[in-house]
Amino acid sequence: MKILESAKEMRRWSRDQRRHGRTIGFVPTMGALHEGHASLIRESVAKNDVTVLSIFVNPAQFAPHEDFDTYPRTFETDRAMAAALGAVAIYAPRSDSVYPEGYATYVHVERLSDGLCGGSRPVFFRGISTVVAKLFNVVEPDRAYFGQKDAQQCAIIKRMVRDLEFDIDIIEMPIIREADGLAMSSRNRYLSEGDRQRALNLSRALQHARELLDAGERDAAKVIDAVRSAMQDVPIDYIALVDADDIAPVEKIDRPILIAVAANIGPARLIDNIKYTPVECKAKTVHTTAMQGIQS
Repeated sequence: MKILESAKEMRRWSRDQRRHGRTIGFVPTMGALHEGHASLIRESVAKNDVTVLSIFVNPAQFAPHEDFDTYPRTFETDRAMAAALGAVAIYAPRSDSVYPEGYATYVHVERLSDGLCGGSRPVFFRGISTVVAKLFNVVEPDRAYFGQKDAQQCAIIKRMVRDLEFDIDIIEMPIIREADGLAMSSRNRYLSEGDRQRALNLSRALQHARELLDAGERDAAKVIDAVRSAMQDVPIDYIALVDADDIAPVEKIDRPILIAVAANIGPARLIDNIKYTPVECKAKTVHTTAMQGIQS
């Protein structure tokens, strides 16, 4: 397992891989790895010649009152897990090398960053976009892997890659859940047993929403009300039903959508979501594809 601590080392390593004709998969993380991260690493190892993991707790995405200082840091355990899964290198830069004194350049993706988590964490997505852009510039991967649990982040990164013309494929992987349905998160370790039981309100509320959608409900307000009722026992940060691609609110569910929730439970702020495509949209897509086949 190669540990690279400077941008110069990382870039040199990546370019050496390319000279040997190897494709590079990249999994950006803040460490404290769990099975959700493991699913990304496995997919990258399966689809690329070499896989690089970054471990960097990014100060630019934390507000002063948030948990930057207490965020779990488990580097040795993370290194062992990444190696066992087949990653061959870790990029672990120092904070003062990523953001040296006088640092003044940030990336902000407009509109997509405004709602959902952006409402209560106003510096969060600027920090995310900036650090991911810097990591992409240094690692120079062919493909980068992100988890759907951070669905708004995924949408923002995809838009940034498109708008800034990064030559990188962004792969979004499904949420990995505990046996009881709780979405895996590094912050789950903050929860007491009682908090953890209350946290299940998030996944249960989203499952109820899916059942309503499967039964034919297409009024966004009614679905949101049902989710809110199912989460009444936890302090809700937000409940949102938005377009899955541009994160804009929708009133009628007539396209692929994202239902996202956040709640503050004990010392942790937890997020969860589902994506849903109405069956009528799937049927329309199949019909359009068939017609294109006939016409071509």
